[in-house]
Amino acid sequence: NKGQQKTRLTFCPIPKLQMKSLYVKIVDVEEYEKKDSFFIELGQPRWLKRGISVDADKKLSAEEEEARRIAEMGKPILGENSRLEVIIEESYDFKVRSDEEDEEDGREEKLPSCFDYVMHFLTVFWKVLFACVPPTEYWNGWACFSVSILVIGMLTALIGDLASHFGCTVGLKDSVNAVVFVALGTSIPDTFASKVAALQDQCADASIGNVTGSNAVNVFLGLGVAWSVAAIYWAFQGKNFEVQTGTLAFSVTLFTIFAFVCISVLMYRRRPQIGGELGGPRTAKILTTCLFMGLWLLYILFSSLEAYCHIKGF
Repeated sequence: NKGQQKTRLTFCPIPKLQMKSLYVKIVDVEEYEKKDSFFIELGQPRWLKRGISVDADKKLSAEEEEARRIAEMGKPILGENSRLEVIIEESYDFKVRSDEEDEEDGREEKLPSCFDYVMHFLTVFWKVLFACVPPTEYWNGWACFSVSILVIGMLTALIGDLASHFGCTVGLKDSVNAVVFVALGTSIPDTFASKVAALQDQCADASIGNVTGSNAVNVFLGLGVAWSVAAIYWAFQGKNFEVQTGTLAFSVTLFTIFAFVCISVLMYRRRPQIGGELGGPRTAKILTTCLFMGLWLLYILFSSLEAYCHIKGF
């Protein structure tokens, strides 16, 4: 049950007891949940059988006070790890078994539509390419992670070059091409990663953290490594590394303002009426989507107008 409920478990320790098993009953709410979790927290031990710790305010005699002090010294103490999170999630074997049972129930196999055939032929190259990624069983998942990062990096570089050539072909300025096509092409993997995280994770931390983490890598690591390599190269050549200022100051300032607006909206969505950064009532979802899409279109519009000198930048 996802409600915040507290239950007190009481058991009597046995002398020389070193281990005790606690059995927690899982309530079946008859609702499918792919992943859920709850906490088990141990409180300070108390003498319930002898009644010593119960009436702590009761005035005791000297003999009773001494007996209480000795009993408290021999009372079990709480260890460092007193809080345990129990995570219940759907296993892969259970999912496969459930799918097989559904197929055996007599459901007719759905034939692929014309759209399915078209999408298959359009994506067959990418399916074959990413089929070469090693499974997660190799090297505790590091092989899959390394090859995936390498392939995604190569595809991102390819998409960036294609977007640059497209901008040159149609006559777009570099600043407009950078904030529209190059940024859109390099952010597509982050979009799909956030979508998968939003569907599979119980909270919105993974999907939103993926976006902020990706931008942090782009700004701090991407710019930092590139500038460091260039500065070191020109230092060995005996020349200063200088880059003339462009027109991105207006775009960066506009992006910062819109980013604060987005963060404010996400913070407001934590109110009980909505319930969280993602999801919530249908009206809230549609309004948030329209707002974020509108901010992106306004960002492209103002950046393009400033690049072509229709509005004055700085």
